[in-house]
Amino acid sequence: MLKHKSVIEYGIIGLGRFGCALTKTLAAAGKEILAIDTIESRVKQVRNFTESAFLVSSLDKETLEDSGIQNCATVIVCIGDSLDVSVLTTLNVISMEVERVIARAMSYEQGLILEKIGAEVIYPENDIAIRLANKLINSNIMESIELKGDITITELKLTSKIVNQTVQQVNLRQKFGLNIIALESSGETTTEIDPNYILQPNDNIVVIGQKNNIKKLEAFLFKI
Repeated sequence: MLKHKSVIEYGIIGLGRFGCALTKTLAAAGKEILAIDTIESRVKQVRNFTESAFLVSSLDKETLEDSGIQNCATVIVCIGDSLDVSVLTTLNVISMEVERVIARAMSYEQGLILEKIGAEVIYPENDIAIRLANKLINSNIMESIELKGDITITELKLTSKIVNQTVQQVNLRQKFGLNIIALESSGETTTEIDPNYILQPNDNIVVIGQKNNIKKLEAFLFKI
């Protein structure tokens, strides 16, 4: 295996169901990925999606360095079922001074440990349950992701309250303290928002901002 010298967007350690799905999704979005695992069958299953999937003998620091994982801007440690391996692997990656390290946790206790050593923590099963509940509670929400600091990213259907107006006229930043970060129209999604674009009845918008501000926008759009 050759060491990578240029900066790679994402490194994924652990190619179980979660790591495999993450690899496929990032690859489909055209992202550069370095994926590694100690189990050959797992590595083989993602090689249809990325050529940079490698089998490693272990997850100790020397082997991780040989893989080039330290050259990734963001590394996601997708090991959840073994606490000691998860923590040691995450600690090794952090010690390599990777800019951003995200670790999967299967329990609150595991998450606390991972946070203590400096990783961002995700709880996949919990996050999926919350997102499903939000969809069931409010059918007008297409998707919602909660970030740290009470920041939420939410995809919303448009209503007659703002359609046939330009993005500039709607002015969600001034009225609700929200920014439109993506727009879906006629099956196409763009992140380059033209302020003169006229919002259409079947469009969806993705906004980011404080959770309470998003609730205010929902109340305005859907009379919650």
